[in-house]
Amino acid sequence: MKPAGVVRKVDQLGRIVLPKSLRKRYQMNEGDPVEILVQGDHIILERYRPKCVFCGSMEQVSDFKERSICHQCLLEMNRLS
Repeated sequence: MKPAGVVRKVDQLGRIVLPKSLRKRYQMNEGDPVEILVQGDHIILERYRPKCVFCGSMEQVSDFKERSICHQCLLEMNRLS
């Protein structure tokens, strides 16, 4: 993990502002979902990408009843019925 060399303070509501240069570099726009991950004593921010609830794949994922499922798992489920 490469440090960005930017220090920001957390405001009263627990918010931080990501610098415009980082948002531009990582193609993050207003309203984009961000996933907050914890790894040891590190907090990691990532652009949210839906993952299949069954296999964890991020390829060809679509929503089904408020859950994400990949095309391959959907095909396998169809074969079972």
